[in-house]
Amino acid sequence: MKDKILAMLPEAKEIQNDALREKVLAVWQEAMMEGGWTIEALESMPYTLLEETDISFPQHVRVVCRLCMAMLDVLQESYGTRYTIDSDALIAGALLADVGKLLEIRQDAQGRYTWAPMYAHLRHPFTGVALAYKHELPPKVLHVIATHSWEGDRFKRQPESILFHHADFTDFDLTRYAGE
Repeated sequence: MKDKILAMLPEAKEIQNDALREKVLAVWQEAMMEGGWTIEALESMPYTLLEETDISFPQHVRVVCRLCMAMLDVLQESYGTRYTIDSDALIAGALLADVGKLLEIRQDAQGRYTWAPMYAHLRHPFTGVALAYKHELPPKVLHVIATHSWEGDRFKRQPESILFHHADFTDFDLTRYAGE
């Protein structure tokens, strides 16, 4: 299964720390199992139910991760070491920030995507952190997952979370704009 997840999310290969990469893949594997998802089903799952979109969940995860990597490259090219940004934590956080959606969204018998019962109690930043914590992901990665959405607006976001937050909302806000 991990090989299939890696094929779906090849950006995980950019994580230099082998142990961290394996933990990221293990979290995805558990989230898919818990949520009852297959790779094939994820390919058609929309990344959000808040807006009408044809952007799939894996496509959104990959785009936002690549936006993060591009922003990091530009910052490092322009400023050198002015900012301390952990690229492995950024990539791992980007790949895991929305993994809790696999517990938040369900596909009903008619093929429609709906909110799962979990959504009435916890949104994906919370379930994502729980899954990642269980797999002993480092605090910097947990921080990205926990603070990436509006739940993190009252916290001081660390550099990796700042980059992810803006990349994620760039994609989401453009989805909203396209729907107008």
